Amino acid sequence: MLSKSIEKALNSQIKIEAESSQIYLAMACWAEVKGLEGIAGFMYKQSQEERDHMLKLIKFVNERGGHAQISELASPHVTFGSFKEMFEELLSHEIFVSNSINELVHVTLQERDYATHNFLQWYVAEQIEEEAVARNILDKINLIGDDKGGLYLFDRDIEKLNVTTVADPTAQ
Repeated sequence: MLSKSIEKALNSQIKIEAESSQIYLAMACWAEVKGLEGIAGFMYKQSQEERDHMLKLIKFVNERGGHAQISELASPHVTFGSFKEMFEELLSHEIFVSNSINELVHVTLQERDYATHNFLQWYVAEQIEEEAVARNILDKINLIGDDKGGLYLFDRDIEKLNVTTVADPTAQ
């Protein structure tokens, strides 16, 4: 059974995951209308992944005797000065999500809710991967600079991007 404070904290994280999905969906739309179909495809996948993270939390709350709450979401940015600016915002947002997950883990330890603590370890590992992907993408963008040919190749290849991280050293 979840304590009320942990239930509230998990519901806050549900909202953050839902907003993350919306942020990536807005980024996908922006990239798509700019002709960056590879980036758009990557962002659509990210949006779905964040929605899946939200649903996983919802099921956990409900299965542990809580009541998952679906709340109003903040509107995401819908335009960006450049694709680099968009990916900088992506990294900043992933750091925010990581901090939120870490705070949630801290609360579970304070309340000695080891079942929820164990459940959240998947999210901790996932955030390591999400931040690594964002940093890797920004490194590639910085290598490209203003080279339009480089942008073309980056856009074409981003959907196949794989990053090996501490979270999954066997990732290909």
